Amino acid sequence: MKKEKTAIQPTREEDYSEWYQQVIRAADLAETSPVRGCMVIKPWGYALWENIQRCLDKLFKETGHVNAYFPLFIPLRLMEKEAEHVEGFAKECAVVTHHRLEEDGKNGLKPAGELEEPLVVRPTSETIIGEMYAKWVQSYRDLPILINQWANIVRWEMRTRLFLRTTEFLWQEGHTAHETRNQAWDETMKMLDVYKTFAEKYMAVPVITGEKTAGERFPGADHTFCIEAMMQDRKALQSGTSHFLGQNFAKSAQIQYQSREGQLEYVWTTSWGVSTRLIGAMIMAHGDDNGMVIPPRLAPSHVVILPIIRNDSDMETVLPYCESLAADIRKLRYYERDLEVVIDKREVNAGEKSWQWVKKGIPITVEIGPRDIEENSVYVGRRDQGRRDRYSQNRTEFINSVISVLDDIQNGLFERAKVYRDAHLHRLTTWEEFKVFYTPKNQEKPEIHGGFVRAYWCEDADCETRVNDELGVTIRCIPFDQDHKSKGTCVICGKESRTEVIFAKAY
Repeated sequence: MKKEKTAIQPTREEDYSEWYQQVIRAADLAETSPVRGCMVIKPWGYALWENIQRCLDKLFKETGHVNAYFPLFIPLRLMEKEAEHVEGFAKECAVVTHHRLEEDGKNGLKPAGELEEPLVVRPTSETIIGEMYAKWVQSYRDLPILINQWANIVRWEMRTRLFLRTTEFLWQEGHTAHETRNQAWDETMKMLDVYKTFAEKYMAVPVITGEKTAGERFPGADHTFCIEAMMQDRKALQSGTSHFLGQNFAKSAQIQYQSREGQLEYVWTTSWGVSTRLIGAMIMAHGDDNGMVIPPRLAPSHVVILPIIRNDSDMETVLPYCESLAADIRKLRYYERDLEVVIDKREVNAGEKSWQWVKKGIPITVEIGPRDIEENSVYVGRRDQGRRDRYSQNRTEFINSVISVLDDIQNGLFERAKVYRDAHLHRLTTWEEFKVFYTPKNQEKPEIHGGFVRAYWCEDADCETRVNDELGVTIRCIPFDQDHKSKGTCVICGKESRTEVIFAKAY
């Protein structure tokens, strides 16, 4: 049987890593920049990020948070205040040491004007925000502070991959200060649930929630919680984190308040964030061998109309019909948004034009030619279905069905991803079967293998290190749904344990 040609080469099965890069290129989402390790997010990719921002921002504000902005540059002395924090980020920091350029006498420029104190380009903002909170908080009446900022971050990565790991990336970071431990704990859990809701209801990506081990914890935090998603190569992608910081940063920044009893107390703080990595998650969770597949609730545009024009006379009938159809569709609303419609009028071959939109992942494609106008119909394609499944539909029926089709696509993508995740989530009990599970048959060019393993762990850091060193596997989280009455044996060393964890290879 002749193999069907796909728009993306290689396919996921042939070379998943290269497939991912080709999908980004074909969908025109982003490209590498002249600055090593950084990316240029192109309009289609940035529109996707804007929709992520819009939806998350609404969820944040519904939970009482407001937006602010803090400096990109952090004085070195502030980083030094929290020893564990600076140690965790030290190797990733970009540092500004000079404040001007001057001619070098060789037709070039050189840094000049050394700063009295070096400035760290923000790798995260706990320290600079803590400095400001110390000024703002005097009394329990000033609490809680519930602030989020949308910003860029710089972490000097050696191995980069578009959206997943770049030297500079976009994100949001929430930073809150509270009167009591319980209030801060509730905030940490609330925001983790916001991320889970967003991942599943908007991104259509099922996630597992749980706590990070001490070895995987955010530097300076008492507890780190996360959502973990499975990609189609069966690797895990950490898709959001929420940190209970206790009073660690409050003590280093001296964020104190006068309590209701008149005592001077330290506040309790949290931080939480997600980034443009979420775009990578959607590519790898939903994309196929023809390109991107975008969940409708986040799609930059919901429908593209492709006029089929073969001669000048077609222009006079086809384009007005397309404009009229677009106007009718734009009257509809889907998930608190007006429906976004594109009419692609470019003078490009119809087949090529159609394939370009398939690769970009737009949910619904509509082709309209003279025959469709005569029959008052449209020719419809759904991105979640193959090109062979396109169908003709009465214009009015199509307009009336658009919302239900978008919901069907959205829900279908989630169910498809969940079925895939559950099919590759296994319970293992012995080290031998664990090793076999995570060892590729082709060592030189590993095939897609492994998945998630739920197994007991003795909570010994040596076992956690061993599984990483020998197999490249990490403990992704200690899932919340523990049955502490049951017990088993650590899958690595065999010791008795009551703690189950999720193991996986990860990005």
